[in-house]
Amino acid sequence: MTDAVKGPASYFPSIEKKYGRPVAEWKDLIRSSPLTRHMEIVNWLKSEHGLGHGHANALVAHTLAEDKAK
Repeated sequence: MTDAVKGPASYFPSIEKKYGRPVAEWKDLIRSSPLTRHMEIVNWLKSEHGLGHGHANALVAHTLAEDKAK
C-alpha cells in the first residue's frame, strides 16, 4: 500500500492537469521571480499567470519549504 500524498504536494496533479505545465516549471518560475514573500508570490501567480489561490499557495509553500531545507 502506498502512502497518500499530503500537504501542498497533494494539489500537484490537479495543477498540472488544469494549467498544462509541469510542477517543475512552476517551481522554476517561482524561484526566478524577484519577489521573496509568500503572499507576494501567490498574488503574482494569480494575477500574471491565472492560477487559483489554492493552487498558487500550494506551489509557493512547497517551493519555499524546499528552498529553506537546502
